Amino acid sequence: MAEDRPVEAHAQWLSTVVEDVLDPELPILDPHHHLWLDKGHTGWPYTLDDLHEDTGNGHNVVGTVFLECHAQYRNNGPVHLRPVGETEFVIELAEESATSGEAEIKAIQGNADVSLGAAVQEVLEAHETAGRGRFRGVRYITAQDDHPPLAMSPSVAMDDPSYLEGVRRVGDMGYTYDAMVYHPQLSEFVDVARACPNTPMVLDHLGGILGTGPYKDQRKEILEYWKAQMTNIAACSNVFLKLGGIGMPMMGFRWDKRDRPANSVELAEAWSDPIQFAIEVFGANRCMFESNFPVDKRGVGYVPLWNSFKRITAGYSVQEKRDLFHDTAARAYRLPLLTGA
Repeated sequence: MAEDRPVEAHAQWLSTVVEDVLDPELPILDPHHHLWLDKGHTGWPYTLDDLHEDTGNGHNVVGTVFLECHAQYRNNGPVHLRPVGETEFVIELAEESATSGEAEIKAIQGNADVSLGAAVQEVLEAHETAGRGRFRGVRYITAQDDHPPLAMSPSVAMDDPSYLEGVRRVGDMGYTYDAMVYHPQLSEFVDVARACPNTPMVLDHLGGILGTGPYKDQRKEILEYWKAQMTNIAACSNVFLKLGGIGMPMMGFRWDKRDRPANSVELAEAWSDPIQFAIEVFGANRCMFESNFPVDKRGVGYVPLWNSFKRITAGYSVQEKRDLFHDTAARAYRLPLLTGA
């Protein structure tokens, strides 16, 4: 993903939208963020200090979950074990976060090539050792599209028997599988969920609703297809859904190209319908809001983003909000639920 502006200029751009934090006491477990020391997927580093600068801006972020992003892989040794270097990198930051007084990185979702089939067990065991109690599972991205800007690293087909065997092994070992696909692939993902019913799965970024390139100006038709597929996926009780990714350019709203970044009202107006539909069909106890930072940071600040989620759910019950902002993520990644009234 190309750099749009230098990090200092981008921070200045984001600072042009200032909002009071809505419902500042609501506990948040942010289940999807990244960390990297190079330019990553945004054009600038995103370190633990950067994460804490965002999570410390007023929302009550009580914990986070790191998601793989191909950071700090081992540069030698067996190729299939090189992703373990990312867990080795993040665990040091996670343990530092636990004593920082800031948001704690409570869980790590690493990367493993599940197309190894049963042999993926060796990789999972290595992640478990490296994660020192915080490793919760893996993501293997299968998002693919012919439009070049949407290109991802090559991945095996989702109906490949070895891939399905690997996904099953993730569940058999007690781990969670994160999936990232694009919306045209949702029917394939339904088949994966049905074929691996004992593997807890988390579908990322609202199922990848595309709105750029060949998908531009087709939002109505795309959402009709998306709703039908999401209804099918929701019938698979092993699947959780992440509600987010709404700041990414691929979603079609080029917030990153505007003179000012998106505010929470604009975000809520653009995304209320699909998000509320998803909550309706999955239930709040299987949906979780995510920041997807710093990728979503290309178009929106952390405070407006979470304010938009709070605006969308303003009429929801206390328990529904507890699930959407904390407990669903805790269930998906085997972390403690909120206690008390």
